[in-house]
Amino acid sequence: MSTLGNSTNIFWHECPVGKHERQKLLNQKGCVVWITGLSGSGKSTLACSISRELHSRGKLSYVLDGDNLRHGLNKNLGFKAEDRAENIRRVGEVAKLFADAGLVCIASLISPYRKDRDACRAMLPDKSFIEVFMNMPLELCEARDAKGLYKLARAGKIKGFTGIDDPYEPPLKCEMELSQRDGICPAPGAMAGKVVSYLEEKGFLES
Repeated sequence: MSTLGNSTNIFWHECPVGKHERQKLLNQKGCVVWITGLSGSGKSTLACSISRELHSRGKLSYVLDGDNLRHGLNKNLGFKAEDRAENIRRVGEVAKLFADAGLVCIASLISPYRKDRDACRAMLPDKSFIEVFMNMPLELCEARDAKGLYKLARAGKIKGFTGIDDPYEPPLKCEMELSQRDGICPAPGAMAGKVVSYLEEKGFLES
């Protein structure tokens, strides 16, 4: 039996209701806001703040949170390099579907490897992949450590932890970079406002 990856007897079936019709119905354009950064940098908080702001404006969004997805879609994956790559590939494919449905899909994942994020970008057409880099210093993320993971990593109880004994490759050409100002991290609402303003300026909040 052939696998999906190299099967030659499958065909794409077009539906008469397409992306344009869905976007017109929702009065918005589908896109992917991909939030990347170290654990504890505030990715999930920002994602939910963006979703809340869009909801208040009558815009439909959906958050794909890295930890949440490992409870279901990606629960069979670990944290080896190949598993991390497959994790990101799956999320990229799901995010692409949400964008095709006309939603603003907000993906919140560490996604440490540049090539994996770039592969997700390549899935999306028309500059509808918006990479947001949460550029927060390791010291801040480790001080927060809400899940206690940095402490475990420092103690050697977690191997391959991003930022400690596994690398994080920062974006080279992201659409937006959010960082501290004078040593102070901006409020989530303020950062979300910047992202939503970007979406508005680029025409994603109208059909």
